Amino acid sequence: MEFVIEQGKQPHEECSTLILPALSIGNVGQLAVDLLVSSMKAERIGYLDDPFVIPCVGNDAYGPVPCGELALPLEAYQLSSSRLTLLQQRSPVVKGMMVEFAKNLANFAAASGKKHVVLLSSLDFGKWQKIDMSSGLQIYYLSSTNPDGRDDHCEQLGWKKLQEYNPAHRCWKYLSTLAEGSTMLESDLPFEDELEEEDYYPSLPFAALFSCLKAKGLKVTCLLCYCSEGDNVQDAFHLAEAACKLLGLNPSSFHGNESGSWVIPFSWQTVYGPPPDMSIF
Repeated sequence: MEFVIEQGKQPHEECSTLILPALSIGNVGQLAVDLLVSSMKAERIGYLDDPFVIPCVGNDAYGPVPCGELALPLEAYQLSSSRLTLLQQRSPVVKGMMVEFAKNLANFAAASGKKHVVLLSSLDFGKWQKIDMSSGLQIYYLSSTNPDGRDDHCEQLGWKKLQEYNPAHRCWKYLSTLAEGSTMLESDLPFEDELEEEDYYPSLPFAALFSCLKAKGLKVTCLLCYCSEGDNVQDAFHLAEAACKLLGLNPSSFHGNESGSWVIPFSWQTVYGPPPDMSIF
């Protein structure tokens, strides 16, 4: 993985916290990072080139006026006032190469002096075993602070640990073994038709990223929410707000638009297509 710095830009060493999405259902993590970058007015300082990320290119996602800037698959943004780096991923990883991509990203994070990595991702609502909507949308977390994934700070914020995380489970153990650079016999893994319900979670991108970043000795916090495919803008707001709570950031200080502290990315105007023609009703 190569980090290409934009001309005239300079990464700040004090930006020791990294926020990035882990691609999953509904693209909630990516939407949340878009919202954070737009609202914080974070500065793009460069991009990452990795052989395991599918190439893509698009128009500037944030500016209403075309300025000749292109959106690339892996972009790095910086907010030095909050000692924060944000990484946006706009295209998926090549099938079967998620662990290799996670290793490359972990190497980059460690080499660039990151101390705390916050992963934003979503989980399939259809896999939710114990549905509790009594307090509205619920944030779940997974932390490297303790071996069982628990974190006192996250508990104080009212979030629930992802109960499906079991470091002794075969698939979680397999990820940890790969992340640490060891080998494991394929016979120790279940066949595809033998996969159980609990195998769903370690099969997701956030699990590979969590395992590889943790193996590098970095503090990792995963913030997760359940959702379905469709319009997940509200889930993105919820996840972005959770990231701010975790890091002690106040969205009201972002100086957003008149209706609130958040600045809606310009690209969101067409993310779900135009509104329906009301004359048909």
